[in-house]
Amino acid sequence: MSLGDDQDGSGGYGGTGQTRTHLPGGTTDVYGGARRPGRSSSRSLVTVVGVIVLLIAAIAFANRGGDDSSSSEVGAGGQPRATSTAASGTKPVQSTPGVIPKGYAHDAQGAQSAAANYATVLVSADILKPARRAELVQQVFVTDKQAALNAKFDKAYSAEFLSKLGLDQNGDAAAGHTYVSRTVPIGTKVTSASDTSAAVEVWCTGLYGTAGADSTDPVTSDWFTMTLQMRWADSDWKVDSFSQKDGPAPVPGDDKASSADEMAKAAQEYGGFTYAR
Repeated sequence: MSLGDDQDGSGGYGGTGQTRTHLPGGTTDVYGGARRPGRSSSRSLVTVVGVIVLLIAAIAFANRGGDDSSSSEVGAGGQPRATSTAASGTKPVQSTPGVIPKGYAHDAQGAQSAAANYATVLVSADILKPARRAELVQQVFVTDKQAALNAKFDKAYSAEFLSKLGLDQNGDAAAGHTYVSRTVPIGTKVTSASDTSAAVEVWCTGLYGTAGADSTDPVTSDWFTMTLQMRWADSDWKVDSFSQKDGPAPVPGDDKASSADEMAKAAQEYGGFTYAR
């Protein structure tokens, strides 16, 4: 239920890991001293370049011809367009580590970014802590829904409920244990939108459970979809209401489960992300 890339340098970047290719039947090194091709090879090269230029022109023309429907994320035959998951070029929302981002664009893209970030808050370890919950509700939800939601959350996350998770009344795990609840949005979809509201579905995966040597609730993963009803209020996107359902879930892989210590260390050392398109 949480608030919330380096390349591996062994692949031959910056001149490392390069292999020298030799021409068939000889020892000439193509990185130095390769024989200059004859005139017939030059003509072949010109022909190849000409074909490539024509192909590029044809692709550019086809893309230009499809501009009138670029606003849709669905192409012919119901297949998603490549642009549906491409970076938009719009400047992401400004954020500070440890603080819920705010100041989203007043459009469908901004609503999706807000919904993705808010989903990580609503299914988090911090939402279980009474001392933090009211603050999070104030930052995520529209003003006229905050009081009712605070009461609903307090009732749902009672001391009895927390004890079943191995947490005390403050939402803290026992000594030597770490409660993990991380949510990772996989993608978003707007199902309806207007100038003042939007319904956004956020497909998520996540981790939840208690890491500890004698934990009876080990950390496991799950897949779920959250539907957030967004409202434009106080010059930003806020949540009006939300719901959650299971899936879609992929076939489980054959990954070896990590130890409780490894899971606790990962949860403590790896921070979360700001989600924006």
